[in-house]
Amino acid sequence: MARRDPRFSMPLAWYWVLLLAAAATLAGADDPYRYFDWTVTYGPINPLGTTQQGILINGQFPGPRIDCVTNDNLIVNVVNNLDEPFLITWNGIKQRKNSWQDGVAGTNCPIPPGANYTYKFQAKDQIGTFTYFPSVALHRSAGGFGALNVYQRPAIPVPYPAPDGDFTLLVGDWYLAGHDQLRQTLDSGAPLPFPDALLVNGMPSDTFVGDQGKTYLFRVSNVGMKTSINFRIQGHSLRLAEVEGTHPVQNVYDSLDVHVGQSVAFLVTLDQPPMDYAVVASTRFSLDSTSALTSVGTLHYSSATSRAPGPLPAGPPETANWSMNQARSFRWNLTASAARPNPQGSFHYGTIQTSRTLVFASSPPVVVAGQNRYAVNGISFVVPDTPLKLVDTYNIANVIGWDSVPPRPDGGAPQLGTPVVRLNLHEFVEVVFQNTESEMQSWHLDGYDFWAVGYGNGQWTENERPNYNLVDAQARHTVQVYPNGWSAILVSLDNQGMWNLRSANWDRQYLGQQLYLRVWTPEQSFSNEYSIPTNAILCGRAAEYAH
Repeated sequence: MARRDPRFSMPLAWYWVLLLAAAATLAGADDPYRYFDWTVTYGPINPLGTTQQGILINGQFPGPRIDCVTNDNLIVNVVNNLDEPFLITWNGIKQRKNSWQDGVAGTNCPIPPGANYTYKFQAKDQIGTFTYFPSVALHRSAGGFGALNVYQRPAIPVPYPAPDGDFTLLVGDWYLAGHDQLRQTLDSGAPLPFPDALLVNGMPSDTFVGDQGKTYLFRVSNVGMKTSINFRIQGHSLRLAEVEGTHPVQNVYDSLDVHVGQSVAFLVTLDQPPMDYAVVASTRFSLDSTSALTSVGTLHYSSATSRAPGPLPAGPPETANWSMNQARSFRWNLTASAARPNPQGSFHYGTIQTSRTLVFASSPPVVVAGQNRYAVNGISFVVPDTPLKLVDTYNIANVIGWDSVPPRPDGGAPQLGTPVVRLNLHEFVEVVFQNTESEMQSWHLDGYDFWAVGYGNGQWTENERPNYNLVDAQARHTVQVYPNGWSAILVSLDNQGMWNLRSANWDRQYLGQQLYLRVWTPEQSFSNEYSIPTNAILCGRAAEYAH
């Protein structure tokens, strides 16, 4: 039995309809197309009982869920009826050879008020749980986000029986203040206040309905601004089934930490007496641990007439080491197929020689040019009026600071800049994220998955490498970096383009904790990268050019 809101659940019948439809289309030569028309507006919402201005897509908060199948072509026409420019990014979709559709300020001109832009991209060789959200002007704090679920092709098995249904949960911290007020707060040099609430699918709580004895897939994404969460279900185990588009070893957990920008999916079997059980999400690692926020929903057995006795399930210890050990327990399933028929483990990443090491250290708020900013290796990113992808394409001078961010922290005075690191197509790179603060952080890389090979406390050194997991480290697109700690990733740069490497903590991203990687080869070929779309919006210093 499916729960009431079709945007966030998929019963088994519709699950098979989607796959059978895909099979019929795939019998032809071309991958299928799915078309969406979205209108973005302001509108009243009241998730906390007080009416506030939200950002709606087709009148919905959160926005419409996209369900598609591996290799589907998605055509999304976005009409911007806000009073300021707007962009959507597709978090975790790799945009193979197509950073033109990434939807961030370094690749796309924002959609002007009253105008539209049609995104055209493919869920190429991907499956899993993803999201989309607004990428400029702190719009994501007002809504405009939604789920994007990519299902497997019928011919490609997943390493578990088909669930009896699935539920999509968009969990995130929430502010009563509007995005313009939050923006003014950051621009004034003040930090964001502690969030007012934790929402699930745009509500303080939600209900999920299932039948006793059946198994359901829960897809949980942290769509918040800056706060980690822990997720648990009273009396039920969570069997990890997917992490950001790849299959992990199916370990069983009592609860799971999900950090900002991350997504996980897990299987839950309704194997308890038919009652109502608490579904709990709570914030983690806030600087004031006494201010934790909690959302309590319900897992309702269809034949239940009473609520399960006992207290709410307690969260895990509020310690980084507990969470870090859980992160280390996430293991890539080497024998499972992902979106393609070959096993995930057929790519032996641990045997590849790295071409270079980049160590990116974030900084606490520092005054740069009279304003409180965040920085990476001393460089605080300033968004130019011309997207970097257009600057690079048209060879526009004096915009990009090529390789201006040091490859390691050098202790230089903080400064403003527009750094782009030049990397060669097919390099294999080690990246270390260093956190010297008491705040939990997340880092996201557009265009790629990477292997999270190591987590640790204190200052990273080369002596940490023998402790890396070079066999079955979890692949993902967003990695957490624990307070006063470090995280190391390995990434195979096989996707040409201009790619945003950013803090997923959106206040830090807004104030400069980001940069871009330009992955390039002089061999110009459509097999490496698509050309500029004919409908690309041209702005800033690129406005005078033709497509």
